[in-house]
Amino acid sequence: MSDFPFRVVGFDLDGTLVDTAADLTAAVNHALSLIDRAPLSEAEVRPMIGLGAKHMLEQGLLATGGAEDGAVECLYPDLLRYYEAHIAVHSRPFPGLTAALDRLDALGVRTAVATNKAEGMARKLLGELGLANRMTAIVGGDTLPVRKPAPEPILAMIEQSGGGRTAFVGDSIFDVMAAKNAGVTSILVGFGFLDRPAEAFGADHVIDHYDELVPLLAGL
Repeated sequence: MSDFPFRVVGFDLDGTLVDTAADLTAAVNHALSLIDRAPLSEAEVRPMIGLGAKHMLEQGLLATGGAEDGAVECLYPDLLRYYEAHIAVHSRPFPGLTAALDRLDALGVRTAVATNKAEGMARKLLGELGLANRMTAIVGGDTLPVRKPAPEPILAMIEQSGGGRTAFVGDSIFDVMAAKNAGVTSILVGFGFLDRPAEAFGADHVIDHYDELVPLLAGL
């Protein structure tokens, strides 16, 4: 039995495990093009990510002229179809992630995901990137009746991973709030899709590269 202080390390997906911004931007712009809206840049879309694809689409509409009644519901299926077909064209794990997962695995730590992305999409993306089989649990935004910042997705992730002291790694205020609501250590990735300065999130700890994750956890 390892004497490492954590038994479970959970992760958000978009902007935390994987840089998905380019593929999500392409999907939003595909939907916007269907109603002749101007495309958004990746930098504009990044802060819109975190509460699921429907919220991202709504924010994209608001940024390009407004979300008329019914526009989100009309365009959402087109966005999902496009995204599912192009889910891992540009998306890649963040630097150092694979090595960090290898180190956690060697220490006997279970790794898992709690994301506001739909579970099916999360499993597809993680599968295409070779990460799905490394996770003991994948809890999506539609797995439970509630999503982050509610604590239930993280609590379900912990239960499915066998329990024990847990840290949760994320890049949004929803991740930090969910971790705090679940009573677990919150770690913010400073390289994620941040919508405010890192120090404004109130996370327990901040890392700027995955090389820092395991040494940080080892000292807590």
